[in-house]
Amino acid sequence: MAKLNFGGVQENVVTREEFPLEKAQQVMKNETIAVIGYGVQGPGQALNLRDNGFNVIVGQRQDSKTWDKAVDDGWVPGETLFPIEEAVKRGTVIQYLLSDAAQIALWPTIKPHLTAGKALYFSHGFGITYKERTGIVPPKDVDVILVAPKGSGTSLRRMFLAGKGLNSSYAIFQDATGRAYERVVSLGIGVGSGYLFETTFKQEVYSDLTGERGTLMGAIQGIFAAQYDLLRRRGHSPSEAFNETVEELTQSLMPLVAENGMDWMYANCSTTAQRGALDWWKKFRDAVAPVFEELYDSALPAKSTSAPSIPTASPTTAKSRIPN
Repeated sequence: MAKLNFGGVQENVVTREEFPLEKAQQVMKNETIAVIGYGVQGPGQALNLRDNGFNVIVGQRQDSKTWDKAVDDGWVPGETLFPIEEAVKRGTVIQYLLSDAAQIALWPTIKPHLTAGKALYFSHGFGITYKERTGIVPPKDVDVILVAPKGSGTSLRRMFLAGKGLNSSYAIFQDATGRAYERVVSLGIGVGSGYLFETTFKQEVYSDLTGERGTLMGAIQGIFAAQYDLLRRRGHSPSEAFNETVEELTQSLMPLVAENGMDWMYANCSTTAQRGALDWWKKFRDAVAPVFEELYDSALPAKSTSAPSIPTASPTTAKSRIPN
């Protein structure tokens, strides 16, 4: 396992150089990977695994749009595409990629087919971390593992097709077979990860809930809305307010930051922009720091009476909402 220095901290990281695809294929050669759910993460992970030479089947509810999507993606009913319960029976690795709410609802159907030696795989630690609420308590004789790509299934697939890898977290909650590590790392490589960073189910949940409700979704939408509303109140047109708030950030600046980093961004903008950013970034940090403290604490069982609420619908994106 490689050691990488992040901000002065040595972290355990698995790379594709030390654990190549060929090794992952060898580890999983006798396994059948059943991808349960074909919504957000399912398509990207299933297709990447298939293209990487793994034995993959998909379990999905029949007579649904996602079943039809799976057929369109080349999964063959009765051969590589099955009703959920049948797929779980056939699989030796069960990739449980349904939404958190659906995982809870279907758990009584799934659990009886988790026979000794199988692996139960998650891409989010919610169901296990809050098991007292979700009721998801795996049998003691199965491996319980996690690979959490740091992006959507769509991004995972796009980067794979471009010959790139998306960083992922990996964790082992339960090692019943003694093979949990080689299984989880092989699957992480198989789904198209770049670097694989070691974590725990709890740490993944706490960081993920903070991120998606913070800078990844909630905070950025709140900032977009606040700036857009201010510009509109001060007499700016909807197009000007939108372009200055959303368009320039998402279409121009963030791709450059992703490619080159924030230091490069400072060095390649106007001196006026540099001066303004240096004057104001700490004020924004200090203003939102208490909100982030409250946000993180809300995910901790010791500081809340229950787990964070399970969403029933996807949030409206800021970009589609602001101009209204």
